[in-house]
Amino acid sequence: MTEQRPSYDPSTVEKRWQAAWAKERAFCTTGRGEPFYVLEMFPYPSGDLHMGHVRNYTIGDVFARYTRMQGRDVLHPMGWDSLGLPAENQAILEKVAPQVRTPKNIERMKAQMQRLGLAYEWERELATYQPEYYRWNQWFFIKFLERGLVYRRETQVNWCPGCNTVLANEQVKDDFVCWRGHPGVTTRTVPEWAFRITAYAEELLKDLDQLGAWPERIVTQQRNWIGKSTGARVRFEVVGRSDVIEVFTTRVDTIFGCTYVVLAPEHALALKVTTPELRPQVQAFIDKMRQKDRIERTAAGAPKEGVFTGAMAKNPYTGEAVPIWLANFVLADYGTGAVMSVPAHDQRDFEFATLNALPIRPVIYPKDGAALPSPLEAATTDDGIVKGSAQFSDLDSATARDKMAAFAKERGFGEAAITWHLRDWGFSRQRYWGTPIPIIYCDDHGAVPVPEAELPVRLPDFDAIELTGQGGAPLAKLPAFYDSKCPTCGKKARRETETMDTFVDSSWYYARFLSAHDDAVVVSKAEAAKWLPVDVYVGGPEHAVMHLLYFRFWHKVMRDLGLVTSDEPVTRLITQGMVNASAFRCPTHGYVKAAEMREQKEAAHVCPKCGKALVVAVEKMSKSKYNGIDPMDLIETYGADTARLYTLFAAPPEKDLEWNPEGVDGLYRFAGRVHRVLAVHGERVRDAVLPKSQAGLPAADAEVRSALHRTLAKVTDEVGVRNHFNTAIAAMMELVNTLTDHRLHEEACPIGAGVIREVLLTFGQMLCPFAPHLAEELWAGAGGDGLVCHSTWPKADPQAVAKEIITVAIQVNGKLRGQIQVSTSAAAPEVIRAAKSDENVSRHLTGKTVKKEVYVPGRLVNFVVSG
Repeated sequence: MTEQRPSYDPSTVEKRWQAAWAKERAFCTTGRGEPFYVLEMFPYPSGDLHMGHVRNYTIGDVFARYTRMQGRDVLHPMGWDSLGLPAENQAILEKVAPQVRTPKNIERMKAQMQRLGLAYEWERELATYQPEYYRWNQWFFIKFLERGLVYRRETQVNWCPGCNTVLANEQVKDDFVCWRGHPGVTTRTVPEWAFRITAYAEELLKDLDQLGAWPERIVTQQRNWIGKSTGARVRFEVVGRSDVIEVFTTRVDTIFGCTYVVLAPEHALALKVTTPELRPQVQAFIDKMRQKDRIERTAAGAPKEGVFTGAMAKNPYTGEAVPIWLANFVLADYGTGAVMSVPAHDQRDFEFATLNALPIRPVIYPKDGAALPSPLEAATTDDGIVKGSAQFSDLDSATARDKMAAFAKERGFGEAAITWHLRDWGFSRQRYWGTPIPIIYCDDHGAVPVPEAELPVRLPDFDAIELTGQGGAPLAKLPAFYDSKCPTCGKKARRETETMDTFVDSSWYYARFLSAHDDAVVVSKAEAAKWLPVDVYVGGPEHAVMHLLYFRFWHKVMRDLGLVTSDEPVTRLITQGMVNASAFRCPTHGYVKAAEMREQKEAAHVCPKCGKALVVAVEKMSKSKYNGIDPMDLIETYGADTARLYTLFAAPPEKDLEWNPEGVDGLYRFAGRVHRVLAVHGERVRDAVLPKSQAGLPAADAEVRSALHRTLAKVTDEVGVRNHFNTAIAAMMELVNTLTDHRLHEEACPIGAGVIREVLLTFGQMLCPFAPHLAEELWAGAGGDGLVCHSTWPKADPQAVAKEIITVAIQVNGKLRGQIQVSTSAAAPEVIRAAKSDENVSRHLTGKTVKKEVYVPGRLVNFVVSG
């Protein structure tokens, strides 16, 4: 009776190896090998991982583990983006201090990460809510202030009623939705602190060319957001007044077709130039626009609204007086707050002119001489040949632009100019759970920075303050916090009560990991020179023009402060796709729990409340859509390795992943089949001698070893070169099929012990980046030294990998005694030696005299013997 082998129990295996890694400090940097820094975007500690987290961190873990096995000294840290609005809102709701809840959430999520087997160097762990971290936010603020990169301004800001706070432009999506998903974003005029990111606009744009290992879509988004526009500034005099309206245009070649000028309703000249008889209408329009959201006003497809001021402006090129209008689609803080309108060559201007019966005058014609339709049915926006434009007529558009800008400068009414879409980064927030801004307001000395020796300015205890989410900055209600003295004169003063946006925290955290617990410096220059830029950074593409832009800016300032030497923070960016799953929605009752619907056997799913047919769609996993999968439930059922394998196998890193429960079952079976080989053969083969080559192996052994090394070559290429982890796993699954064909899951397997041991050891190494617990089990069970995660990534045997392998029959005195596999390029002496080393052939040659050795290339070897 065959002894029953133990089945694969991932919970036992995984706990054992997690304990071993912790004991050995397995993932700490060693100082040996070339440095390699892998980082995933650190999470907000909500208390629970979701599948998006699992995918993000597992992708990074593959890079870290594989690169460590390549002999590199890998830095792979983790921390917590733990300040900000979600924690404050939770504190308001539950009346539990974020100082209490946050560390508990961190502890819980850290334990979940450890259960996933993530290879983090936890000794470098940091959390941004700790004063030891945000002290350096305040230090940076002061350094930025000294360099003129921080200033206070009155500005129109985006206001989110859901978040009850100010948002940067980059945090507002289309349809007036904030980046956290709250609708109804509007505008307010408030004082705020801002970083002068525009001082680095040119460099931020230019250095995008260095980011060859970033996704092109991210680079394009940043290029467009920075938005460099080359054109000309032109000044229109207001007829009958001394006032001047300055416009910026990228199409000065069309200025002879300008038939009106538009001011923003908030423009300083809007009422000033308005004639008395039209003042009531203009004032009413301005008041109306103040009530409208600026995003809504300028949205694509929004209706064009405007009012005539009664004033006229003189086109400096033609001397023609054109009407001055106000319109909803021009904003005071964008460009100059005024535009010259050429309806023949700008579609927005065309629509407004058509609506208000304003002249439309073409001045740019096709280069091929074709006529324009008359009247125009839409604006023609392409470059062409300039017509009706005095001395500039018959020039091509590009040449005309240069000559017209030079002409404006010569005559004193304009010049060539550059503008940017990028705006300075407003970062102050009227919230509690953020970094206090280290400024003290003195009546005599104005805004004075807190001395560095007095940092950090600590947040007051939660119990000392009443959080309601309403009524301005919470810290402004606490005299014990804001009452202060001027650092310059010692007189009574008031401390700043606003806090910093959490994007400040995440703009430099990657550098703090290098000196995470050094109180003397924000980052060691020697460590920065060693580890930066980050080699691989993994995170979501939704951060393209927020975090990924801000931390590029911050890195350049750190460089200019002498803290780092590189121009960019990250060499390679990996943006992983979303994790999607079927969501079930009732038209009346909203989303229904997907887990319940998956259990329904009916082809058509119905609402449990009303019986109506549900709308089924594949959507991003979300709590609000009830279609998420709890990673801990997955681990409890299948183990961490299966969870990791599935998230890596279901799609390439940059593609969206669609959840499929059957796929999880398949990966679990795969892991079990691999473990079965160890369970059956581990003890028997752990001391077996490993084959050094294909030479002399029986045909079946050679075939198994060849399949093993071809798989190794494939996995090495897919992981190390192409980063297609799904196809690497697929190759290993194919190898398991080959092993099954050769009965490696059976005790009566005909394959030699040495080859089986090589299979187990090499399989363990290949699996290490993907399923590290099972990998350690294979390695240890087959007698590998130390931990597999510290082993050197194996190299495929070229002879075994070669596809030109042939099977050669071996005869002794004309009788078949065996078969061997050899390369088609193998010379006769090599084939003869391999034939003699075959176990069965060797037995028939022992004690005999070999009189003749015959090799028929590619077919057979025959030994003629006597005795």
